[in-house]
Amino acid sequence: MGLFNRVNKPAIATEYGEIEVRAAVGGSNAGQSQIGNYVAYSDGGGRERGMSIPTIARARDLICSTIGSLKLEMYREMWNGDDMEAVTLAPRAWLSRIDKGVPNSTILSWTTDDLIWWGRAFWAVTERTADGYPSSFTRLPASMITTPSQNGPVFFGPADQILFNGLELNPRDVIQFIGGQQGLLFTGRRAIETAIRIEDARMRNASSAIPAGVLKQTGGEPLSGQELADLAAQFNLARATNQTAALNEYLSYTETTATPDRMMLIESADYSARDLGRSLGVPAYLLSVSIGSYSYQSAKESRQDLWTYACLPQAKCIADTLSSDNVLPHGTFVKFDIDDFLSENYMGGDVEEPDEMMPETQSTMGAS
Repeated sequence: MGLFNRVNKPAIATEYGEIEVRAAVGGSNAGQSQIGNYVAYSDGGGRERGMSIPTIARARDLICSTIGSLKLEMYREMWNGDDMEAVTLAPRAWLSRIDKGVPNSTILSWTTDDLIWWGRAFWAVTERTADGYPSSFTRLPASMITTPSQNGPVFFGPADQILFNGLELNPRDVIQFIGGQQGLLFTGRRAIETAIRIEDARMRNASSAIPAGVLKQTGGEPLSGQELADLAAQFNLARATNQTAALNEYLSYTETTATPDRMMLIESADYSARDLGRSLGVPAYLLSVSIGSYSYQSAKESRQDLWTYACLPQAKCIADTLSSDNVLPHGTFVKFDIDDFLSENYMGGDVEEPDEMMPETQSTMGAS
């Protein structure tokens, strides 16, 4: 069994310092000129509207920060006489620095973000080693990618024509992450718009100290519809900027029976938050949404729920794509190391537990 547990070097060269690195080349690659032009980069107006909703922002950050904090490792499978066993391999250099300009946590987080919103993500190959495999990548915002042969919202496979900011890229130099779920911009459009309208109504109700009500004319010459509308608009403006409203003898204001909690639409906002949580697969209790009697018993169980229901589909898509033959030699694979994250004593990242105090320190503190 020891034969299968030891760390082996892959069949390909892994002495990266001795491998000549060359720029990625392809055929029609006019879009290459747009890569790195960050002034023109955009993630789309639809995503911007969605991220204005606290529930979506919280869920997105939970998923992306979790996947972005994990390490990638390379392995291959060997038959040990009973079943297939994963054997860890010496990793290629890019596994620890995918993009030379940003840390892995950044590119993995934003790749996950693209998968959440668009259902797919893209990396451009910026360098290759002498054996022809990629050695460096950079993320391309999915909102700036168009694929004439794959218009979505369901993407059936890698596109054979890719336009980045309107200019063609060679598909050979683009790694395409095709998610197993439709993007939130397609599946959650109505839920997002509903949440935005609820938040708009809550803002209107919170802008005045005077409860909502009915402004009624009790005497004088009857007003036209336009005059009534103008009168109501002026009254709303006055009560939004003053604590005291003034009416003449021909007008009366009758408050509604709406209580402050009803005016703030708390139940509607909670339902909307649960609805968006379902769209993203994040358990409601992790979004600080009231869920009745349900509760979790430990932080470990909450991390397991987050990983299983929200992170796993995105992480699996990233790992499987990076295990494909256009990224790694056939028979080698990539996976996320999740053992620490799902462990009982997980502290986050590479934080080490504090050392025990020395006896001299303890006695000094006791004396003081």
